[in-house]
Amino acid sequence: MKNKNLKALLVIIVAVVIAALVAWAGAQPYITLRGWPLLAVCAALAFAIQWVAFVPAFLLQTEKFYDLAGSATYLLLLAFVARFGPPRAWADVLLLAMCGLWALRLGLFLFLRIHKDGADARFTQIKPSFFRFLVSWTLQGLWVFLTLLPVLMVVISMKWHATTAWTLIGAAIWALGFSIEVLADWQKRQFRADPANAGRFIQSGLWAKSRHPNYVGEIVLWVGVFIICVPMLSGWQWVGVLSPLFVTLLLTKVSGVPLLEASADKRWGQDPAYIAYKNATPVLWPVGGKANARASA
Repeated sequence: MKNKNLKALLVIIVAVVIAALVAWAGAQPYITLRGWPLLAVCAALAFAIQWVAFVPAFLLQTEKFYDLAGSATYLLLLAFVARFGPPRAWADVLLLAMCGLWALRLGLFLFLRIHKDGADARFTQIKPSFFRFLVSWTLQGLWVFLTLLPVLMVVISMKWHATTAWTLIGAAIWALGFSIEVLADWQKRQFRADPANAGRFIQSGLWAKSRHPNYVGEIVLWVGVFIICVPMLSGWQWVGVLSPLFVTLLLTKVSGVPLLEASADKRWGQDPAYIAYKNATPVLWPVGGKANARASA
């Protein structure tokens, strides 16, 4: 086996082990399905759905429904826990609705974007490799499971989820993050739709405050979701904090900001206007001004 394929296989194994350990750590008094903790079943489903979707993707050598498969996995897991661990409190219903709305909106947005803009450069080199391409789908399964972790634990818990100040605060934070993400995506889509902006970079609207305001919104909304879940967590269930931490790590250190920053530098790195924009605009959080921008570059 080639070295790259071996590394890819190890990544897949590590991802599955992480999900298994997290499911075990969070296995408190939950509803079971044929003797299996429902949380563990959710973890298995997250990977299974991705691996099934991977097969036609690899055979057709396409990534066009990768993002759609990710969103579909969110929706299917939410539907699954709603069916076998029916929410008993208004706060549970709110969590399922918020996560479902986010997944549906983002999935459709990314699906339409890739069909309009063409191939995703992230997959160009890895698609021909079975194991390396499979890594992307496996990590997406891990992403879905860890991101939804506190929601899954709360909804399938045997404890009553009372509506408290945590619920209202978390819902408000989620609404703020969701609004930021939707507005940032809309502004960028409108900018690109104008032929006069062909080959240019966006630096207006929310993009004048942050180089990646859509990621700001996504991080904020998952913090809001976690806050709603806080009163229900105890003991090892605090592993649910991995949700906002994982989202933040993924977007700022792995597949989000680093890839887009590298792509922008390659495309506009010699453009004085882009250099000025980069020096004056924070990479993520719209605080700290020029110092934040330089420190994050």
